[in-house]
Amino acid sequence: MVNILHDNDADLGQLDGKIVAVIGYGSQGTAQALCMRDSGVNVIVGTTRDAVNHRAKDDGLEVCNVAEATAKSDVIHILLPDEHHGWVYDEHIKPNLSPNKVLSCSHGFNIVFKQIVPGDDVDVIMVAPKSPATEERKAYLAGFGVPGLVAVEQDASGNARTIALAMAKSMGFTRAGVLECTFAQECYEDLFGEQTVLCGGTVDLIKYGFEVLTEAGYPDEMAYFEVLHEVKLIVDLIYEGGIEKMNSVISNTAEWGEYETGPKIITPQVKENMKEALKAIEDGRFAEKWIAEFKNGCPNLLARRAALAEHPVEKIGTEIRALFEQG
Repeated sequence: MVNILHDNDADLGQLDGKIVAVIGYGSQGTAQALCMRDSGVNVIVGTTRDAVNHRAKDDGLEVCNVAEATAKSDVIHILLPDEHHGWVYDEHIKPNLSPNKVLSCSHGFNIVFKQIVPGDDVDVIMVAPKSPATEERKAYLAGFGVPGLVAVEQDASGNARTIALAMAKSMGFTRAGVLECTFAQECYEDLFGEQTVLCGGTVDLIKYGFEVLTEAGYPDEMAYFEVLHEVKLIVDLIYEGGIEKMNSVISNTAEWGEYETGPKIITPQVKENMKEALKAIEDGRFAEKWIAEFKNGCPNLLARRAALAEHPVEKIGTEIRALFEQG
């Protein structure tokens, strides 16, 4: 069983007198930095861009370059996109990373796949929300929080776990509940979920469903509502109370169709394909391919992104959503 921790398990005082440098101020960097700041943590922002005119200053945060932020802080919390961790660490963090500091992140990718290989004299921890940044910040401001994960990869000081839990508490995660895991568990499961269900699987189901209906002569607008718009409504029901809750709300006809037709679409072969996807994640093949893609300038990523923008379901969706906005 995974250990689930709450407010009473964490001591925010562990961060007293410490400086936390958030490296990167994108969606997660912004949300996590502001939540920690609002909990009384001394937060600064490290950037590889223009520190003078950085938007974090408008939020009342001190901003400096990554090298300076690393040198003056006790905790270096890297929240850059995965593909930028390695080079930023090598060029800006590593030369300024002194013993007894804490190296932190919110995803295990770069530690697990050794894009970052820290020395054995620093703590290495993970503090990760299980939520998009917008919802994370919204929950914190409402006086609650989203669930999170904490992990310790390296405990040079003997205090790494208490620092991780203090950071989780400062962002409100312990209010909802924090799961204690390993870097590898978080990394592999996160990549698997994204690729097979949340992003990869869902997107392809939507596209195929739209194509089947429209190729059979049904109107694009109706197809959009059936296979994309209503996905949110169904997922919200499952989120609120599980699959049984969803089934209790939909019609008996829809539930019967779930049992009768669903297994013919998502066949046992899909499960075998998922197993292969998990193997490719665990043995490093996926990471190796993605790192090579990034270093080559992301030509395949950009081409596929452009192709998706031209898919009919995206085009009709833009038109329909614009009508709702006008209304």
